Amino acid sequence: MGYKILRKKELCPNQYELTVHAPYITKNAKAGQFIILRVSKDGERVPLTIADFDREKGELTIVFMAVGYTTKQLAQLQVGDELTDIVGPLGKPTHIEKYGTVVCLAGGYGAAPCYLISKAFKEAGNKVYMIMGARTKDLIFWQDKMKDACSELFITTDDGTLGTKGFVTGVLEDIMSKEKVDYAIAVGPMPMMRAVANLTRDKGIKTEASMNPIMVDGTGMCGACRVTVGGKVKFACVDGPDFDAHQIDFDEVINRTRIYKDYEKKRSENCNLLKAGESLQK
Repeated sequence: MGYKILRKKELCPNQYELTVHAPYITKNAKAGQFIILRVSKDGERVPLTIADFDREKGELTIVFMAVGYTTKQLAQLQVGDELTDIVGPLGKPTHIEKYGTVVCLAGGYGAAPCYLISKAFKEAGNKVYMIMGARTKDLIFWQDKMKDACSELFITTDDGTLGTKGFVTGVLEDIMSKEKVDYAIAVGPMPMMRAVANLTRDKGIKTEASMNPIMVDGTGMCGACRVTVGGKVKFACVDGPDFDAHQIDFDEVINRTRIYKDYEKKRSENCNLLKAGESLQK
């Protein structure tokens, strides 16, 4: 079964939104879960968080950044093209309940999965603050969607070109100084999630981080996505992706994500050599 691309949009430089017909995935999809896709029959398996879905229409939306070999291939596909396969929904959904005041922190493309998470917490009766951060304004997307999904939206940019100049942690500190925060969840780069955990730990705020380590099969068989949480080995694909951020060994995870950096760089350079318009579905 092929998965036809229904809509494609470039959200910002090298960052794309794809909507795919995938009724079997959307039937059971929930906030915080992910899928694994292959662009071609001999392609690698790429895990991507479910950014949005329409159960009635069977439409699945994913957001990705074209930085590696396969994501660059994915970015070259057009409306009407088909993905070879998609597996999902995978992982445990984000645990949603009424905590009171919830803060969702999204770094970079982490904004995509935070949309459904924030929306679910708001629908559960929480006051939800969303903090979106990126290097510059050109990398901020889905502002209107995010406003609808939360109680109040904050934006930060490293260079100050949009919103508050600085990092998401700066806004988090400001919120915590003014009112009681009952729960926080961070989605984005590992250093950002670690920084959030360091801020909330002493205040005793329940905090979770959505982990995106190296992953292969997504069913717990390969062990590539192992994460040490509270001194115990967990697998992000079946035990997560959300874990207690105060218990995660972030140093270990960050070091493991760098293992294939040089190899991926070479693969990415090879993808740049693909001729314009070359078919990727052979």
